[in-house]
Amino acid sequence: MQGLLKLSSLVDDLNERVGRSMLWLILIVVIISAGNAAFRFAFNMSSNSLLEIQWYLFSAIFLLSAGYVLKKNEHIRIDVIISRFSARTQNWIDVFGILAFLLPMALIIGYLSWPVFTNAWTSGEISSNPGGLIRWPVRLMMPIGFALLILQGLSELVKRVAFLTGAGRNVLVKEAGLSAEEELAEAIKQHQIAPEVADIVSMNHQMVDDQPQEGDRK
Repeated sequence: MQGLLKLSSLVDDLNERVGRSMLWLILIVVIISAGNAAFRFAFNMSSNSLLEIQWYLFSAIFLLSAGYVLKKNEHIRIDVIISRFSARTQNWIDVFGILAFLLPMALIIGYLSWPVFTNAWTSGEISSNPGGLIRWPVRLMMPIGFALLILQGLSELVKRVAFLTGAGRNVLVKEAGLSAEEELAEAIKQHQIAPEVADIVSMNHQMVDDQPQEGDRK
């Protein structure tokens, strides 16, 4: 079990690095989108390649972050029901969910997505839009994303079994930390890149927090 936990730690570190790198892609997408919109309204100019690269990057963020989200235990779950059970029951539910749903789904989609990529690679598929981009890079995101998700699923399975056998801690207990928006703003400030962008990210996060919740409305 200790050897498996070490492998699990390596997978966690991999997805942690990939997930944090996606924060910068979010910033790049925002800059490209804002710049493209500004040129379209100010100069009546636009670029299909810039429009498509936004969707390419969005696909990369969505697919490559799946394993990171699973590691952070931020995926969708019915907490109002799960929270009523004991820690052991919660972990047993996760073991069943990983084995019965997550891994089979990820393996099937990852397997079926590989020929889509290889076909785009060998055929040199290009977007039908004028000035469009080649397709194989975005096709590649799916098998890579699901490979990372499969690895993280196996890592989470090891951690659940370790807790159930008394060899590890309960990873379902979320650790307090910065939100994704706060992490991005902090990373921007640390690298001294466009501090005003970091302030905007922080302000938007604060605006979301200040919104009245459903239960607060009269």
